[in-house]
Amino acid sequence: MLRGIIFDLDGVLIDSHPAHMRAWKLFLSSLGREVSDEELEVVLEGQKREDILRHFLGELTEQQVRQYGAQKEALFRSSVPEIKITVGLPEFLRQTATSGLAMALASSGSRARVEYLVKELGFHQYFPAIVTGDDVTTGKPDPAIFNLTARRMGVDSREILVCEDAVNGIQAAKLAGMKCLAIAANGRGPILEKAGADKIVPDFTSVGLEELKKLFT
Repeated sequence: MLRGIIFDLDGVLIDSHPAHMRAWKLFLSSLGREVSDEELEVVLEGQKREDILRHFLGELTEQQVRQYGAQKEALFRSSVPEIKITVGLPEFLRQTATSGLAMALASSGSRARVEYLVKELGFHQYFPAIVTGDDVTTGKPDPAIFNLTARRMGVDSREILVCEDAVNGIQAAKLAGMKCLAIAANGRGPILEKAGADKIVPDFTSVGLEELKKLFT
């Protein structure tokens, strides 16, 4: 039985990946590290910021992680006014809230960025539980973030649906014993299906709660 839904942030609530990739490209360029769009695709897979930093820059001190993370974050925030909400999301959130299902947000992003974006979007009322990359020591595909979110929701993992858009996120949800709805943009459906998504849609206009409940029967 479906009793709760966990939403990822980037690529699920908002189409923020172009802004993230642009910010990462500018940040890395400022350090003399030029990367191609193909190399930057790792940014789409739901890793924590410190893991992405070390992927491109190698071993870093904790001070460097904080410093570089702040620089990248400043570049990203300059693009926030251009970010669009995923098609169909507001109505889907209202329907979910009205249905009485537990709702939570689980993002690999830093708490400062996640809280900032949720406030800017006006979605705070939908997420009594918000878990971020700052709350766990290991990022996706480790299921830690979803296990913690389930505990804070007070819902059994087997009764939770995760809305994700990244391979690592889908793998983490499945390892946590949860069902997964993949939001697939730009032809990523086959990749997300291979990762283990239970259902794949382009946006929230393509699916309803009654259809999703059938995943649990």
